[in-house]
Amino acid sequence: MAGHLKELRVTMEDRPGSLAKLAEALGKAGVNIEAISAATAGGSGDIRILVADTAAARKALEGAGVKVAGEREMTFVDLDDKPGSLASTARKLADQNINIDAVYVVGGTGGKKQLAIGTTDASKARGAVR
Repeated sequence: MAGHLKELRVTMEDRPGSLAKLAEALGKAGVNIEAISAATAGGSGDIRILVADTAAARKALEGAGVKVAGEREMTFVDLDDKPGSLASTARKLADQNINIDAVYVVGGTGGKKQLAIGTTDASKARGAVR
């Protein structure tokens, strides 16, 4: 399972080659990107990656001149792959006043999906979804 992954957040200039630079640095360091999310606005790109070895990823990125803006633990949850499963989990977090600001599908087999959920308090979120 992917429960050992952490999220790194990087802000880069929105121009051709930025994502290539990030991916090349990680690839050369042998760091696999397990999940990725990227969006651009106002000339910059917000890239979030899930990796197993954040220290190696941070070292590779910073060595390539890519500033890591943040790192955090994620909350992992296995859901039935059917309508309403995400709604139930999101409601549990909402009822505990926990805001979700990122969601990744990081795996799934046998009628299940594993999600990595980003919040401001991973420990509290883990308690809410158990």
